[in-house]
Amino acid sequence: MTIILQLLGLADLRTLAAARTPRHYVGHAAPGALPPAFVAQRALAHLEAGKSPGWCATFVMLRVSDQMVVGACGFKDEPQDGQVEIGYGVASGWHGQGIATDAVRELARIAFASGAVERVLAQIAPDNIASLRVVGKLGFEAGARVRDADGEELLQWVLRKPA
Repeated sequence: MTIILQLLGLADLRTLAAARTPRHYVGHAAPGALPPAFVAQRALAHLEAGKSPGWCATFVMLRVSDQMVVGACGFKDEPQDGQVEIGYGVASGWHGQGIATDAVRELARIAFASGAVERVLAQIAPDNIASLRVVGKLGFEAGARVRDADGEELLQWVLRKPA
């Protein structure tokens, strides 16, 4: 694996939610690698509601070779009915290196190892070719078209737990 996932703590989430960069990531995070403010705000809202950090906080993707943060990913909420949704993003300068594939593979491993998840869901814009390639490589199956809260049309992709 080219990256490891590191869970962000509350202090980092609060800083990111305020659209600021945590001091210890300055110079150690590629531009666009840290999660946007709305992701940190969602994570904080879930955590303040008493939900589990492992399911609701956010991970940064640390490149093994130099510990540079090259992206972020995580679960969008706790599993419901055996299903959990993931989200991920890689800094533009690091696309095409297998980083998103490694991160999604690791999120699926964590989800299935929990015993609470039978299906991992990714919702992807139809024109996001790179993300469509990632889920395709990992064996996700295409599902329904849906509209998110902002009205954007997305394709649902589902990875089922191996037998």
